Amino acid sequence: MSNGQKSIQWRYADQTMADRSAEVIRTLLQHGYEAYWVGGCVRDEYMGRRVSDMDITTSARPEITASLFPKVIPTGIQHGTVTVLVEDDAFEVTTFRIEGGYEDHRHPTEVAFVGEVKEDLRRRDFTMNAMAIGLDGTWVDPFGGRADIDRRRIRCVGDASLRFREDALRMVRCIRFASVFGFSIAPRTWMGILAERDTLGFIAMERIRSEFEKIMAGPSPLRGLSMFVRSGLYSRMKAPFVYAGHDDRMISAIPLIDPAHAHIRWSLLLLACGIQSPAADELLRGWTFSNKQRQNIVSLMSIQEEWLKLTGANQEGMDKLSWVRLALTHGKESADGWLLMQRALHQAGAPAMAQTANRQLAGWLEEMSIRSLKDLAVTGNELVQALGKRGGPWLGELLGQLLLHAAAGQINNDKESLIDEAKRVVMNHEGS
Repeated sequence: MSNGQKSIQWRYADQTMADRSAEVIRTLLQHGYEAYWVGGCVRDEYMGRRVSDMDITTSARPEITASLFPKVIPTGIQHGTVTVLVEDDAFEVTTFRIEGGYEDHRHPTEVAFVGEVKEDLRRRDFTMNAMAIGLDGTWVDPFGGRADIDRRRIRCVGDASLRFREDALRMVRCIRFASVFGFSIAPRTWMGILAERDTLGFIAMERIRSEFEKIMAGPSPLRGLSMFVRSGLYSRMKAPFVYAGHDDRMISAIPLIDPAHAHIRWSLLLLACGIQSPAADELLRGWTFSNKQRQNIVSLMSIQEEWLKLTGANQEGMDKLSWVRLALTHGKESADGWLLMQRALHQAGAPAMAQTANRQLAGWLEEMSIRSLKDLAVTGNELVQALGKRGGPWLGELLGQLLLHAAAGQINNDKESLIDEAKRVVMNHEGS
């Protein structure tokens, strides 16, 4: 390596990314500036967690940094940040700075560049994120971040109320870190959340949703949910969560669902809190979920509600035609998801369909050879010609009926069989 200066060995970062980021730091050092890895990458390396990106802090002003590298994006140059591109890696390089005059409890109105890395670390949210490490492996940890990680504790840098007043989203991030890492929250930091929780209403819902999705997809969502409720943050958002208690057994089923199926976890949460699908749809819109996410969650809830109507207090399986109708209405993915939900509820000891009935419905779902009108072997025009009738509302109803019975395996999905069935249905209807 140039100048004989060796870089530390990263154990939990992609080696190519680590080497490229080291070259960025080395270039800054060679031009007489200080430079360090900082923030989440340092924290995750110390914790033994996978490092996903590597941020750098430096004494070089942003325009100087930009002049030293061939490919640079002025990401937030007014705040001291530029993005240095090295092949297919991107590294945010930020000048040592302090911030002031926070606007709307989120964005600083003033940024002043400083000459000391410790001053830069002082402005950060939590001690575990206020650590830096040099190219030679020298640690800069003025606020005890490593000690707090060792104690499995989230603690603010300095005055917790001030940190949360500066950026109210930090309160949700605090709970997210505690939930995902399995850490406790230091008493003064928790008191800071309680003191500043009313400022959460200034934060855009998409930012809160992004943090909450990480809680729900994490290893201990119940921990995060509990802290979110106990802190009172749930009722302080722009789109508040109307919470009036929950079903403990349904809530306990959430961690039993693979995090890859986050929409099932969300459906369980909303159902456990007694929220019906129309209200859930409105809530998820307010929380800025995408249309696809919202539809996936609400579809599962709708299947649950319709199953309860069909089975009542028995909570057993359902007849094949009713199940196929639900699967056609909400889609195979939602039907599969609902069966997964039922298995988790059963495992958690919550009211759920018996496992034998679950297996039967899963079998029927796999047997469905067609899933939508486009799979039907006859078209509306062909039915109109075969029946000699004018088109009208009856045609849509008839196509739906043919789809249902063909999907359930009660008639063959070929043109001749479908037209014969259509003639029989029309004849019976006209004869009644």
